[in-house]
Amino acid sequence: MQDVNRLKIVLVEQKKTNKWLSEALGVNPSTVSKWCTNSSQPDLETIVKISKLLGVGIEELFNKKFMDSI
Repeated sequence: MQDVNRLKIVLVEQKKTNKWLSEALGVNPSTVSKWCTNSSQPDLETIVKISKLLGVGIEELFNKKFMDSI
């Protein structure tokens, strides 16, 4: 699967963990892990929540190459 999101990078930049995000969203840590490895992607509602939790714009959560391809 194509690297769609930058979630793992943004979490590292902010010194946050997958566990922290999973607890904040109320989802299983393995779900966040799948998002970070681009094995699966969060739905739009969850992306908005992640954006607010991390204090970044939604566009910052996506790879530029992916955004240019759509």
